[in-house]
Amino acid sequence: MFEAGALFGFTGTTMASLMFFWSMYRQFVPYQLRDYLEKCFYKMFGLVSTSVHIKFTEYTEDKGLKKSQAYDLIRNYLSSKSTARAQRLKANESKNSKSLVLSLDDHEAVEDVFQGVKVVWSLSVWKSDNQADSSERRYLTLSFHNRYREMITTTYLDHVLREGKEIGLKNRERKLYTNNSSQDYSAWREGRWSNVPFDHPATFETLAMDLEKKEEIKKDLIKFTKGKDYYRKVGKPWKRGYLLFGPPGTGKSTMISAMANFLEYDVYDLELTTVKDNSELKKLMLDTKGKSIVVIEDIDCSLDLTGQRKKKKEEDEDEEDEEKKAEKLLKRERGERESKVTLSGLLNAIDGLWSACSGEKIIVFTTNYLDKLDPALIRRGRMDNHIEMSYCRFEAFKVLAKNYLEIESHDLYGEIKRLVEEVDMSPADVAENLMPKSDEDDADICLRRLVKSLEEEKEKARKLAEEEKKKKAERDARRKKKKAEEEHKKKKETEENGDVSGDNGNHI
Repeated sequence: MFEAGALFGFTGTTMASLMFFWSMYRQFVPYQLRDYLEKCFYKMFGLVSTSVHIKFTEYTEDKGLKKSQAYDLIRNYLSSKSTARAQRLKANESKNSKSLVLSLDDHEAVEDVFQGVKVVWSLSVWKSDNQADSSERRYLTLSFHNRYREMITTTYLDHVLREGKEIGLKNRERKLYTNNSSQDYSAWREGRWSNVPFDHPATFETLAMDLEKKEEIKKDLIKFTKGKDYYRKVGKPWKRGYLLFGPPGTGKSTMISAMANFLEYDVYDLELTTVKDNSELKKLMLDTKGKSIVVIEDIDCSLDLTGQRKKKKEEDEDEEDEEKKAEKLLKRERGERESKVTLSGLLNAIDGLWSACSGEKIIVFTTNYLDKLDPALIRRGRMDNHIEMSYCRFEAFKVLAKNYLEIESHDLYGEIKRLVEEVDMSPADVAENLMPKSDEDDADICLRRLVKSLEEEKEKARKLAEEEKKKKAERDARRKKKKAEEEHKKKKETEENGDVSGDNGNHI
């Protein structure tokens, strides 16, 4: 029996000899011959081996420049397995991930079990022998017993890719996109959309809104995210439209952020005034991805898309100042010069044949003036859910008080409840009054400031109502006077025409 020292010496000598012969083999044997010998070796090994090996390269075969999507999905899937089982891990700070990513280290293997079948994933690195090309290529190898070939190549690989996609979406850093101007050619080289990390803190819990209404919206969103098969069954694209309408400051933009955070979706803020024409709008929509919210804010102000098929209502044209008319005309002309997007083009982009090209998408319109929008733009089927963002009432106030002052009750709540039900004040204005302005401001000071503002707003509304009533009376008086003058003029013209007819008869 060998002694320990002799055994270690023999092993060291053997390994040194093998490394020497391997380096000589790599250096002096031509590449073509090495390739042939290695193929023969693997072929002979395959005759006696019961294992199957599938290789997934990091880059596609197309000149090795495009990253393989399957490789990334498998790496996402293996991240959790590696963290739990592998001995050597590699930590990466990915720009598309919201946290540190742990993955399998080079030349490391990890086991996975699926439906009772054990498989092995290993990560290898290939380095070029060409001194001019020092690049590295990584590839993952899946090894399993030959008897499970059919199950692994169908069910298991589908499971891995599906799970990898879900993990990637969950761990990704969400983005806020905005479309680049068609006039900015340097920006277009970077793509049609620019993006920044989306990190808005709004949630449904902090949203100042009626609790029951919030729950209805959350249930509707959850139902949508689970509705892939249902939408396919009824023959509709997997998308849903939301129309948020209400006065300024009522939380429409905050609602969008809360929806995005609740669903963990990206947000595409589409600015229509920078879109050249309908064709460009269609391309922008095609460049959006699934699990996203496409937003057009203040759509009534974006372009002259409103009222194109509505009947013209009677308005008090005599009350509109000429300067305001000229300003509106100037804005309309400027918008027409900058963009040629039409109402028909917008409808086709959000609800036409091309709208089904990327699934799981929410489209949101916001407006301060619902009556200005063309009915075709907001009909059910395009804007499925109409959500009114109203003034701050007591339930919304309690949410704001808890957010800003961390209180749920106070002696002034009774008076505030009476005032907020009587006065139309936006949640933004209420929040501004509740926000402490200095370190000395406590809850009592902030609530009294709110009470004072509500009382002032109530008085202002009373005076405004009186002025409006007075103006209405004056308008009615002017209309009556104008109508009387027109009737008098018409009567006079009738009498004059009658006299002329009489004179002509006498002359004959």
